[in-house]
Amino acid sequence: MLSSAEPRLAGNLPSHVRIVEVGPRDGLQNEPGVVETATKVALISALGDSGLDYIEATSFVSPKWVPQMGDNKEVFAAINGDGVRRPGVVYSALTPNMRGLEAAIEAGADEVAVFGAASDAFSLRNINCTVIESMERFQPVCEAAAKAGIPVRGYVSTVMGCPYAGEVDPEAVGWVARRLLDMGCREISLGDTIGVGNPMQMQRVIHAVCSDEGHGVPLSAVAVHCHDTYGTALANILAAMQMGVSVVDSAVGGLGGCPYAKGASGNVATEDVVYMCHGMGVETGVDMDALLAASRLISHALGREPASKAAKALIAKHDAERAAAEAEQDAKARRQQERAAAPAQQPLPSGTASRACHAQAVAARQ
Repeated sequence: MLSSAEPRLAGNLPSHVRIVEVGPRDGLQNEPGVVETATKVALISALGDSGLDYIEATSFVSPKWVPQMGDNKEVFAAINGDGVRRPGVVYSALTPNMRGLEAAIEAGADEVAVFGAASDAFSLRNINCTVIESMERFQPVCEAAAKAGIPVRGYVSTVMGCPYAGEVDPEAVGWVARRLLDMGCREISLGDTIGVGNPMQMQRVIHAVCSDEGHGVPLSAVAVHCHDTYGTALANILAAMQMGVSVVDSAVGGLGGCPYAKGASGNVATEDVVYMCHGMGVETGVDMDALLAASRLISHALGREPASKAAKALIAKHDAERAAAEAEQDAKARRQQERAAAPAQQPLPSGTASRACHAQAVAARQ
């Protein structure tokens, strides 16, 4: 029998969630075409205007492997020199190696990120080394970044499933997360790269990463990064929030995908995350109308609708409201024109109206 008390979600939700916007990098990197630099810069500017305070702008990788990010220097030149930068916003870049780190520092990135995996099979296919070998590669990058005063964020991919090895042991995720923390990463983002996870898996992973019985990574240093391949991204994010996680990665318009999962539908949409959080009374600092403007901008550039369900619904609602308001304005203008065009009626001579009324009354009596 249900209690008469007000229903509550299990677990204590954070009062505020910080959103890490990965659309310009992780999103556009996985789009099939190359977006013009000016469009990327306009998107980054619009995202900054929405209240997002962390934007992953690009990656410093070889354009041979990721041609979509070949204009990384130009993007940061615009951020730092063309009035794009907003106060209080962090503009970061992915840097998989020392060469990338050096280029990012020279370009003026505020923060950098390294990208590992919890699955050997995925790591070998993606960066041609085992998980342990990848940690050894990242160590000098983290050390050099620390010397330069540049914070480092660490990504752990395939935390709930690998396209080559299947389900991933949460213990393996915990080991990688702890290793990244120990080498100097200020925050660890746990990624469901192919979007196969469910809420129970998410909570098991966070327990393995953060609990005293696990690897003891502070919850305050953990973020989640969910792809929405099977429509479970929001449920998984909510499960993480119930565990105490308060940082969520997302991409405006649901940009991106995963080349390793056929049918993968991309990152969870920032609009959907903001809508869910605001509906539960959890603050994000993001203005939805400004975010929708950014979503429209990049969706128009890509020639398609945003993948975000919230964006589609809200844009349709706003368009309908605007159309109704415009129709009312048009009707009002027509009424005014009709009144202006109607011939003016001449006033009747004095006494005419009363004589007419008397005549009508006499006729009625007869």
